[in-house]
Amino acid sequence: MAAAVAGVLSCRRKILFILHNTVRTFASQTDGEARVTQVLKEKFPQAAAIKVVDISGGCGAMYEIHIESEQFKEKRIVQQHQMVTQVSRQALRKEIKSMHGLRIFTSVPKDGS
Repeated sequence: MAAAVAGVLSCRRKILFILHNTVRTFASQTDGEARVTQVLKEKFPQAAAIKVVDISGGCGAMYEIHIESEQFKEKRIVQQHQMVTQVSRQALRKEIKSMHGLRIFTSVPKDGS
């Protein structure tokens, strides 16, 4: 019984250690986030906003991408996402091989009027 309790405590310590060490501030970008952001800025130069977040804890396996651009105007959501996916596949070929997935959010800037 003591060995089982020790095993559980050891496992909890490892989980807490992992959780503690994967927390990062949102003021800093990982290298992967910076690379994806740079590529998206090049491919969507008219974008009003681009935000890339590594949602895999910093290991680069999964990203969440938010792009607000006039280029999406009068396009359906599926078409908007296809534009982002196509750009990502072409420009981030090497990075995508190690990714598990992308979550894509697109929008058209709201009029100021």
